[in-house]
Amino acid sequence: MPAPLEKKIRDLITQTGPISVADYFAICLADPEFGYYMTKDPFGVAGDFTTAPEISQLFGEMIGVYLVQSWQTQAPVGPIRIIEIGPGRGTLMADALRVIAKLAPSLLEQATVHMVETSPKLRKIQKETLANYEDKLSWHNSFEDVPGGFFLLLANELFDAIPLRQFIKTDVGFRERTVTVNASDELAFSVGVAGIDSDLLPSNHKDQPAGTVFEIAPARVNVMTAIATRLVKEGGSALVIDYGYLATGFGDTLQAIHKHEFDPPLANPGQADLTSHVDFEMLMRTAHAAGAHIHGVMYQGDFLVGLGLLQRAGMLGQDKDHETQQEIRSAVERLVGEGSGNMGELFKVLAMSGQEVKLAPFVAQMDDPESANNLN
Repeated sequence: MPAPLEKKIRDLITQTGPISVADYFAICLADPEFGYYMTKDPFGVAGDFTTAPEISQLFGEMIGVYLVQSWQTQAPVGPIRIIEIGPGRGTLMADALRVIAKLAPSLLEQATVHMVETSPKLRKIQKETLANYEDKLSWHNSFEDVPGGFFLLLANELFDAIPLRQFIKTDVGFRERTVTVNASDELAFSVGVAGIDSDLLPSNHKDQPAGTVFEIAPARVNVMTAIATRLVKEGGSALVIDYGYLATGFGDTLQAIHKHEFDPPLANPGQADLTSHVDFEMLMRTAHAAGAHIHGVMYQGDFLVGLGLLQRAGMLGQDKDHETQQEIRSAVERLVGEGSGNMGELFKVLAMSGQEVKLAPFVAQMDDPESANNLN
């Protein structure tokens, strides 16, 4: 017997016909009754995947360093909003706020903290994680609900979880990929009748063989437009961290993760995390079109090292036993290293702001790269 969400999807297909990959994606993650993020705590060893903040406090601490220098550089007047969209268990924000309290207590005093989260289950966990800051915290269902004012925004592994559309090359051009129930009574991919404007395709699309997949994500464009437009209007900066690619191209990046292993995307709707790689070129083009200043994209490893992660790791390991030091070294390798299982190159970091200012480490190294040593 199919799981409740699979049954719901099957019933929808029976009633309306095949559904788009985007609709399938959205239902799997956000269905109010059975959606993955509505019903699960997916993070950590007991969940399905581990995000950077859960690997080590070093990640959130470096984000805290970045927020402090971004605030200092821009010197805003008026209310300050620290915002995280898709804040997971709240670990990243907790580590960042602890650093802000040490390095820039006046920033923490002036700021209010806003968590954009739709999952009741994750909201409860976030409130527990951030209990020390409850007088500053508020939760919102959407970014648009956050009060106005200068803001410092974090989006770690947000865009990969926003639905995308897929188009597949056929004998009559690119047609939208859909999800249906096949002759074997299984969920399966199929090809719909909707096409795509050729202007949206890379210039070499006619040279691609049949079966080539092209992905676009209008919902991601909408989110980025909202962030960038507000940056220009109200001031501030935004940091986007995700796994993806630097140049728009072809390829099927839709994937599911279940119990820390890859899973067929149609196998366990609502039970597995569903994601796809992020097109950073598209994000930059979108933000630029809205008038935001783009500081660039860096590999996560270069970004964290540029903010002082190695120095901070040395401080954490000082006078610790061999096992603890090895755990720190392993965490550093996972966060900044290259190759399979590491995040240093796979994950990219995009920074943008409402005005043209210098934000380290995107323009130059901080004047004092040892600043992370002040966190102990």
